[in-house]
Amino acid sequence: MKKIRILLIEDNRLLRDGIASMLRQQSEMHVVATVGNGENILVTMEKHKPNILLLDLGLRSQNSLEVVKLTKMHFPEIKIIVMDIIPLQSDVFEFVQAGVSGFILKDANITEFFKTIESVYQGSQVLPPHLTASLFSQIVEHAIIESKPSLIVESVRMTKRERQVIGLIADGFTNKEIAQKLHLSTYTVKSHVHNILEKLSLHTRVQVANYSHIFDSYKNATDTTSLIE
Repeated sequence: MKKIRILLIEDNRLLRDGIASMLRQQSEMHVVATVGNGENILVTMEKHKPNILLLDLGLRSQNSLEVVKLTKMHFPEIKIIVMDIIPLQSDVFEFVQAGVSGFILKDANITEFFKTIESVYQGSQVLPPHLTASLFSQIVEHAIIESKPSLIVESVRMTKRERQVIGLIADGFTNKEIAQKLHLSTYTVKSHVHNILEKLSLHTRVQVANYSHIFDSYKNATDTTSLIE
């Protein structure tokens, strides 16, 4: 089994050593390096090629948000998880826009900690439970006001099958009807719907339908622009 390669940046030595020790006990995870600050981070990434960057939100020696931006600019394939005690909604919003895929609260239990890493590695976005609904609402509102639905569309990666399911949900089809149309089992469709809700931090099919309309509007506008150009 391929191990998840993890780079840990945490300037509190006690936390850094403790987190690294826990991760090393997991057979499916491999800590490639631990760093006390954000300096020379690009060199470290080039050398160790991690899949996941675990980053302390409150680095004292360097701006964590800048570390995120530099990482996504030079190594866009690396998924970033930010760690903090209780992140402010404004901080979460900024970090999500910059390309962060997940957040781990420093008071989370071990099971939640490992699950977040695995989920992000597999392509999901994991946000603090107490912020997900309000955060997504803020992103949608901002995207509509600024006429930039790409903030939503481009920040959430969906598979081709998930796009199909979203479209059929928007058309009002039930899980059973979607299963028949796509020649899938109802159980598989339910699994797709569950993944879609998690990725979008949504709770209902109506919200998924609203997302679909935003995506279609953005796609149509993009297609029109490319034709003009």
